[in-house]
Amino acid sequence: MYAANLLYLSHSDVAAVGVAMGEIIEALELALREKGEGRVEMPPKPGIHPLPDSFIHAMPAYIPAMGAAGVKWVSGFPQNQERGLAYISGLLILNDPETGIPLSVMDCTWITAARTGAATAVAARYLARPESSRVGILGCGVQGRTNARALAELFSIEEIRAFDVDSRIACDYAEAMNAELGVVVNVVGHPREAVQECDIVVTAGPILRVPHATIPVGWLKPGAFACPLDFDSYWHPDALAEANKFCTDDGEQLSYYQRAGYFQKIPPLHADLAEIVCGTRSGRESFDERIICCNLGLALADMATAIRVYRAAVEAGIGTMLPL
Repeated sequence: MYAANLLYLSHSDVAAVGVAMGEIIEALELALREKGEGRVEMPPKPGIHPLPDSFIHAMPAYIPAMGAAGVKWVSGFPQNQERGLAYISGLLILNDPETGIPLSVMDCTWITAARTGAATAVAARYLARPESSRVGILGCGVQGRTNARALAELFSIEEIRAFDVDSRIACDYAEAMNAELGVVVNVVGHPREAVQECDIVVTAGPILRVPHATIPVGWLKPGAFACPLDFDSYWHPDALAEANKFCTDDGEQLSYYQRAGYFQKIPPLHADLAEIVCGTRSGRESFDERIICCNLGLALADMATAIRVYRAAVEAGIGTMLPL
């Protein structure tokens, strides 16, 4: 009988591999192009919801061009913050696409954070103005950091305006991002200050079934690009309707979430991000367009990142081999 081994990668192992953000952005753009050409398999993610505004999702995907096949089992529990626990947690399994045998089990939190930031950067590459230099970040947790890192790979950022409901978190964020990116980071006391006059706006709060709709019509300036990572939680329906183009990273998943009760008041969908990347639908066409791309989080982005983490870990001898 064939004796298979499984590579286990802890959170610290995954981080130690050190796959660069630029490489992840490149991988995601390739994965989206493959999706746009119809060469990936990625069903909408099913989930369960044990507590209000919590989720545990299964996210499978197969990218033949990358030899990446697997599933992520990921949870998001906003209540964890009161317990001193992470909002996002979970595991990712990679399989050999030739045999189906599991190759690796790894912590998914580093991958989830990195690929989400990378996806924002890819969307911004096609939908933001190239000269964008002022970024508004609403929600200064893990996603606030990875999105700033990813956007700094593609844009000459001069200022980040940071807002968080906990001002201490915002201050820690400002200090860390200023030191890491060499960018001026100003903590603002009101969400409006992180939206108005910003070229790129990222909302990264908890995902809520009933949006708090903090951002009203008129805050997002003409020509700005916004990427909600918290579904439509931060956005008033009238503010979403103000967009000249409303996009998402996956139209099928958006429809799935609408049937589940989310996204009840959003404008008509202009395009799936994969369609924009592969050129079948338009991206930004004018200087003054307001464009919103609601990135839901793609399993193919997880697999595109995880396969690089796995191969680099094997080459570097990182992780623990376990028998199946």
